[in-house]
Amino acid sequence: MFHQILAGVTLAAALLCGADARAGACPRHYVDGRLPEIRNPALSVATRELCYGVFGVMHSGVTRTALWSAEHLRADNVAAASDQSRTNSFHAEPRLPRAQRAELSDYALSGFDRGHLAPNGNMPDRRSQRESFSLANMVPQDAQNNRHVWSGIEHVVRKMAAREGALYVLTGPAFLGASLRKVGNVLVPSHLYKVVWSPRQKAGGAWLIENAPTTHYRTISIAQLEKIVGIDLMPSLSAREKAAMLQLPHVRQRKQKRPKRYQEELS
Repeated sequence: MFHQILAGVTLAAALLCGADARAGACPRHYVDGRLPEIRNPALSVATRELCYGVFGVMHSGVTRTALWSAEHLRADNVAAASDQSRTNSFHAEPRLPRAQRAELSDYALSGFDRGHLAPNGNMPDRRSQRESFSLANMVPQDAQNNRHVWSGIEHVVRKMAAREGALYVLTGPAFLGASLRKVGNVLVPSHLYKVVWSPRQKAGGAWLIENAPTTHYRTISIAQLEKIVGIDLMPSLSAREKAAMLQLPHVRQRKQKRPKRYQEELS
């Protein structure tokens, strides 16, 4: 699988484009306040930064998804989020032009979950919970992937943030290969990644997983992931820091029993 990922770098770089090195509108979510650097300007007119209370996204009007979410995930927010009950409130993002945004109808009967990038389980209050259900924070995600292995990744990141005090987290889709598909008007990513950076340990790492009903994932350095997706994810870090591998926990499958109604609301 890995050689196929490398073959898709050019397409990934073409899709993930339009941001620059400026701090942007919500710098607190990024390492040293700097947005990821995307060097291919081809689709820059279709990208738009959106800021929320505890996360920010870079949205693409071409894919009609977020290209990434960014969080400064603090231990106190993780603790507060654990006391929140989930309230599903999926909605189209009103700040985006209709011709560039996802609609609920795009996902209807698609067989894909509306997969959070900045997870609802990280949201410390009702306002941020609702913000996390914006379709601008979603990608079409394989249902088994989303509910099991990906849920496990989100869980261990929260545990890491509680232990470290704070983490910077970037989560995004990768559009690799020549056989991409759509649900409605929304492009389906071939892979998903989640990057963590520990300011305390001056080290980071990433999980990379195919958007499929798989239990297999890779743990790689930030430097390795940047080569795969064609984007400078944390431009303020040195090459040595990007290569410094943080020990990432093993991810167990999360097999939670949920009411049928809840399962239907996810998809």
